[in-house]
Amino acid sequence: MVMKVKNQSIWLDGYDYNDYVSLDKDITCDILIIGGGITGLSTLYNLRKSNLNVVLVEANLVGSGVSGYTTGKINFLQELIYSDILKQSNYEKAKLYYDSQKYAIKKIVDIINKEKILCDLEKTDSFVFANEEKEIEKIKKEKELLTSFGERVEEYNRDLLYVQNKYAIKVSDTYVFHPLKYLLALKKIIRKFNKPIYEKTKVNNIIKNGEYYNLQTDKYVIKAKKIVLACHYPFFLFPYFLPIKTNIEKSYIIASLAKNAHKTYITSNKPTTSIRYHKDYLIYLSNSHNISNKIDEKENYEEVIKKANNLNLKVKYIWKNDDLITLDKIPYIGYVKKNDKTLLIGTGYNTWGMTNGSLAGFILSDLIMGNTSKYASLTDPLRVIHIKNTLPKIMNIFYNSKGFLKSKIKKNKDWYQNVKIKNINGKSVAIYKDNDKEYKVYNTCPHMGCSLIFNAVDKTWDCPCHASRFSLSGKVIKGPSTKDITYNEKNLF
Repeated sequence: MVMKVKNQSIWLDGYDYNDYVSLDKDITCDILIIGGGITGLSTLYNLRKSNLNVVLVEANLVGSGVSGYTTGKINFLQELIYSDILKQSNYEKAKLYYDSQKYAIKKIVDIINKEKILCDLEKTDSFVFANEEKEIEKIKKEKELLTSFGERVEEYNRDLLYVQNKYAIKVSDTYVFHPLKYLLALKKIIRKFNKPIYEKTKVNNIIKNGEYYNLQTDKYVIKAKKIVLACHYPFFLFPYFLPIKTNIEKSYIIASLAKNAHKTYITSNKPTTSIRYHKDYLIYLSNSHNISNKIDEKENYEEVIKKANNLNLKVKYIWKNDDLITLDKIPYIGYVKKNDKTLLIGTGYNTWGMTNGSLAGFILSDLIMGNTSKYASLTDPLRVIHIKNTLPKIMNIFYNSKGFLKSKIKKNKDWYQNVKIKNINGKSVAIYKDNDKEYKVYNTCPHMGCSLIFNAVDKTWDCPCHASRFSLSGKVIKGPSTKDITYNEKNLF
């Protein structure tokens, strides 16, 4: 019997799409949180008992964004991140980041236990392994650094399933869970405290008007004194903030039936290979790359399936995820503007979204409540990046320019078997024909002007610069774009 492969996240299979409330009137609030993923819900959970009028809005459904496409690891052993931070900054900052991850993990586990959340939480051993000889010394240095922090780290020279292990280090006290079950449980708890969560409520525009922000949704207006941008790629008010300070990494994930080995492991080098187990499934991440590279999605999926077949993995689910990578490997959590405490942000989690998104919830809620946060200076979005990061800055500009330029050059005919690009009234228009039905959209991303690539796997229009996605008919599925690309003679960006 041939097993059918589902092109969706294992966490979203069986999602209850009917349990939501959308905004149905104009409202005024003290705090508006934009984004219903791990950051937004963690922040709202931590503010649930406050006297503040806090509202959360989500363009789609809670947990259906990046948080629903993660591997679901709660982990402080994050490739060679402490060595990276040491190299780019100093020992004290590397140690503080380590402390922040241990703090976040403890808090997440405490919440799960206190609230009796059934989210398949499992304590596991975690490994960073070398699949090349040249990586061994790097891992040994990471071990020395972690040991100096007071962490117990073991060497591991035995086999690891489905990968070639030349050398590895092992730690305990790390966890895996079902991210969507966790988020939906937080949503249920928050509701009891009368903190509104409005789903399928997309914010299209933000204007500062006196002491309030005016936010325009499709039908209604929200007035808020403070805003928390808890979106994966925050896009309001400062469109050129993130392209220089970050890049987007795309990875592909499969779920295959396998016996649970109660371990998680990840490579020390790129491209990343990451493994964890969930009940009767192996979750296998691979083929990570900068979003500006390898933009033929059909070819990417075929490559991942081939790799899985070579490992004798019977793929049941396949999906992809985008991660925002910062220059210094530390998230951006805190205030966006100097001397302005009305706009906060949480993003740039460097592939460790469950741990850092939860950390963001603690830091942001502390800042809002006027409490001292030990880690706010570490994650300050306005921090000065060390001069050692000059090259990464240049590379970020190159990759973003590369994505922009590559999106303008359409040489691979396989991408466009059923697509024609035409210039109509001075605008680039893409026409896709699916059997007898024709779809016509503007072929330019409203965010920053990149030309869109047709995704033959998902049948979507994708931006190779900053990962916006649009449906066949042109409706925005995923930001940073907030505008549709539906063809209309009067449609202006």
